[in-house]
Amino acid sequence: MTITVTESAATRIAEIAATEADAPILRVSVEGGGCSGFQYKFDLVGGHAEDDLVIERNGAVVVIDPVSAQYMEGAQIDFVDDLIGASFRINNPVATASCGCGTSFSI
Repeated sequence: MTITVTESAATRIAEIAATEADAPILRVSVEGGGCSGFQYKFDLVGGHAEDDLVIERNGAVVVIDPVSAQYMEGAQIDFVDDLIGASFRINNPVATASCGCGTSFSI
């Protein structure tokens, strides 16, 4: 399963995790809902399940459960800081449409 984390996302995740001693891991999941059918959820957690996909880069740890990973095959997790604001963005080739905020998608 190929899901990647960009350098800018890894840097920002590591910065956030450094302030959260009890929950230093970013969990990304896909849930039903949002304006396009599915939405991404971001949580800081203290550990991961045995069957989670674990991605490590530059001191950052991201975990994704197997069901969510199916909806994110080939995706890239990025952190963007532009005129609109700073946020994590997921560039997902499986998604056929997404909403303006970038946190909701359909397949």
